[in-house]
Amino acid sequence: MKILMVNKFLFPKGGSETYIFKLGAQLQKLGHEVQYFGMEHEGRCVSNHAEQYTKDMDFHTTSTLTKLTYPLKTVYSTEAKKKMLTVLNDFQPDIVHLNNFNYQLTPSIIYAVKSYEKKTGKRVKMVYTAHDYQLVCPEHLMLNNNSEVCEKCLSGSYINCIKGSCIHGSRLKSIVGAAEGKLYRTLKTYKYIDCVICPSEFLKTKLDCNPDLKGKTTVLRNFTESIEKSKTQKQGYVLYFGRYEREKGIETLIKADSIPFVFAGSGEYEEQINSCSHIKNVGYKTGKELETLIRQAVCSVAPSTCYENCPFSVMESIMYGTPVVGADIGGIPELISDGETGFLFESGNVEALSAAIRKITDNRELAEKMSDACLNFSFDTVEEYTDKLLQIYCSEK
Repeated sequence: MKILMVNKFLFPKGGSETYIFKLGAQLQKLGHEVQYFGMEHEGRCVSNHAEQYTKDMDFHTTSTLTKLTYPLKTVYSTEAKKKMLTVLNDFQPDIVHLNNFNYQLTPSIIYAVKSYEKKTGKRVKMVYTAHDYQLVCPEHLMLNNNSEVCEKCLSGSYINCIKGSCIHGSRLKSIVGAAEGKLYRTLKTYKYIDCVICPSEFLKTKLDCNPDLKGKTTVLRNFTESIEKSKTQKQGYVLYFGRYEREKGIETLIKADSIPFVFAGSGEYEEQINSCSHIKNVGYKTGKELETLIRQAVCSVAPSTCYENCPFSVMESIMYGTPVVGADIGGIPELISDGETGFLFESGNVEALSAAIRKITDNRELAEKMSDACLNFSFDTVEEYTDKLLQIYCSEK
C-alpha cells in the first residue's frame, strides 16, 4: 500500500510530528511505501520522491512585507495545491493521511486530491488524524483571548472568534482564522475526508458538531513506546512535566504552595516558577533523564485548564508506574481510572488538587497500590495502533 503522510511541519517540533514519524516508520517496517508532504525547512527529516515542498512560512520572524501576503496564503494556497498534485502524480498513493495542515498548507490540498482523482480515475482514501479542534474552532484549542475554555464557535458562528480576538489576541489574525473556518464550512470541504481519527471520545463529540464530519469520526487513542515495566523507589516529590503555559494549569500549581513539586519543562511562566519556594525547576528534560524523573515521582500532575485531547504526559506517567492527579477536563478523564491509576479533580480548583495529591503522598500503602495498578495498565504500542489504523485504511467506509 502507498501512503502519503501530510503535515505542515516535517521536522521534530511537537506531538503531531512524533506521531507521523513513528507511524510512518512502522508502516514502512510492515512493507508499505510511505512518503511525506509539507513545508520545506532546514530541519526537514522526511521526504517525497518528487522533492516537492511548500515554502517555509514563519509567522514570527518573516519581514513585514512578506507578512502582508500571508492572510490570503493562509486561507488558500495555490502553491500547496500545485505541489501536492505533483507529488500525487509521481507517487500515486492509495491513502492520503492528513494531519496538521491548516494555515501553512491550507485545505487546498484536499482539492488537489479530488483533482487527481478526477484526472486519473483512481480512488484515493483521505484519512485525517485530528490533533486539535481546528476543524470546529479557528483558535484550534477552544480557548478565548483570556485562555478560558470557549465553545461559541461550535455552531459555526465564527464571528465570535473575531469579537474576542481569540487568535493570539490579534483582531487581524482572528479575522483571517474566522474567514478560513467560515469559507470551508460553507464549501463543505471537509465532507471529502473519508475518516477522522479522534484520539479521545471528548474530541469526537466536539468534531461531530460539524455536520460534514459527523458519522466519519472514530476514536483511536494515541500510542506509547514499548517500555520496561519495573518498580522504582519513589522519592516523595510530585512531578509536573511539560510546557509552562497558562492553559496547562500552571497557575493552579503555583497557588498550591503546600505541595513539594518538581517541574521539568520550559515556557512563559518560568520566572514566576523560579520564585516559588515549593517548586524545584529542573528545566526541560528528555530521554533517560525525564524517564527517571517520572519513575521516581510519587505521582505526577496534569492540571490543564484547556480541553486536552489525549496527552502523552498522562500516558507516559502511567506506563512508568506513576499515578496521575489530573484535571477533569477534555480527554484527561478517559486516561485515568479514578482511585486506581490516579485521581481526578475539578480543573482550576487548588484545594481539590492539593487534597487529591495528599491522598497519595500521605498514604504509602495507597501510593504503592496505585503504582502497581499503573504498571499493570497498558496503552496501545505503535505496532498495535498501526494494526488498527490499517483496518481503517482498508475499510470500505
